[in-house]
Amino acid sequence: MTGEMQAGRPDYRFKEPDAAGHYAYTPEEDALWGQLFAQQMAYLPGRVAPDYLTGVEALGLTAAHVPQIKEIDARLAALTGAGVEGVPGIIQPSQFFALLSARKFPVATFLRRREEMEFCEEPDIFHEVFGHCPLLTNPAYAAFIEKFGRLAVALGKPYSWRLFRLFWFTVELGMIRTPEGLGAFGAAIVSSPAEAAHAASGRAEMLDFDLMTIFRTPYRIDILQPAYFVIDTFEQMVAALDGDIAGMIDEAKRLGDLPPRFEAAA
Repeated sequence: MTGEMQAGRPDYRFKEPDAAGHYAYTPEEDALWGQLFAQQMAYLPGRVAPDYLTGVEALGLTAAHVPQIKEIDARLAALTGAGVEGVPGIIQPSQFFALLSARKFPVATFLRRREEMEFCEEPDIFHEVFGHCPLLTNPAYAAFIEKFGRLAVALGKPYSWRLFRLFWFTVELGMIRTPEGLGAFGAAIVSSPAEAAHAASGRAEMLDFDLMTIFRTPYRIDILQPAYFVIDTFEQMVAALDGDIAGMIDEAKRLGDLPPRFEAAA
């Protein structure tokens, strides 16, 4: 029997699987997933990393219904040894990093409401599966997720806050150079109609990928981003973690944050 529990915000409730690992979604939720899927798949070609679209196809994602976590997990395991695990919305950093270090991506199981279709601050299953999972079919991207998780576990809490800035400006909001021009690969861009349009509008700054700058750049999660960092390849992200990350974060703390590109939250 499927139950529900609190997600990160009290107005969202995450789902629990039945004994077979199946999550029950209503016809309305399937319809909402389908509308979001169709809207983004019509908009993203030419504005997204080609590997992302390849991943959507490899995972068998469609507009028909909300996908099942165990099916996504099995497909990823066969492709890159990655996987997913259902979680109750936002989880503790230690659990989050431990899952990444095992090449498992945490997936919230609830779906946003229609009034938050364009931009949902809380990560829902559309953000998690449509946004994150397609690129886990890319070996270099999957390697980055695992390597990042292992590094975060090894460095521990004193470094986690600034280290997460790297995750934010890549996995969540990264851009990449492609033969067709700049393309999005961050999950918060590809899964948000408003963020995707903003990233392609020319109104935001596009900054070269640089670890020290990233570690010194503050951000807000509740606004369209004023700036994005651009990589050349996914292998570039993997190689970046070979440096003295702890030493760089210590230096970033010493130097202090760069001036924010946004107004303070009310």
